[in-house]
Amino acid sequence: MRYLTASQVAEKWHISQRRVQILCSSGRIEGVFKLGENWAIPENSPKPTDGRIKKELENEQTENN
Repeated sequence: MRYLTASQVAEKWHISQRRVQILCSSGRIEGVFKLGENWAIPENSPKPTDGRIKKELENEQTENN
């Protein structure tokens, strides 16, 4: 299995490196581990959904029903 750094994943997902580090430390990305001071993230890890967007979608679905 190949692993990427937080900066590589940030570029791939079009988000900041700090945001990737926060997602790693909060357990939102499966299979990550610390390698010294760096995060090792599996190459095929999906980008976690944004919790803020989920709430907006739930509100729209409720209004439409």
